[in-house]
Amino acid sequence: QVQLVESGGGLVQAGGSLRLSCAASGNTFTFTYNTMGWYRQAPGKQRELVARITSGRSTSYSDSVKGRFTISRDNAQSTVYLQMNSLKPEDTAVYYCNTYWRGMDYWGKGTLVTVSS
Repeated sequence: QVQLVESGGGLVQAGGSLRLSCAASGNTFTFTYNTMGWYRQAPGKQRELVARITSGRSTSYSDSVKGRFTISRDNAQSTVYLQMNSLKPEDTAVYYCNTYWRGMDYWGKGTLVTVSS
């Protein structure tokens, strides 16, 4: 079992910044060796991948956030971060942390980000 707990969401004006955190835990879960991802789901839309970071710290981003968002990880704290800059109203969504472990997808409960225009 893996538990993922997101935090850091909130209301911000367009052009502002937020930093999301996701703390991972689990009896046998080895955070260091796992790829971690951030997804988001806007009202009425499908969940989409925002960013991903591998165990080797290789990163990938959706085109919509490239150059504005940065994903990073702290293996000592078993935490993955998403630094979001130059936020736009279209970034408004619930943001979810994700990992794939022993054949199963694990998700946090999400944190709401609202960007006002």
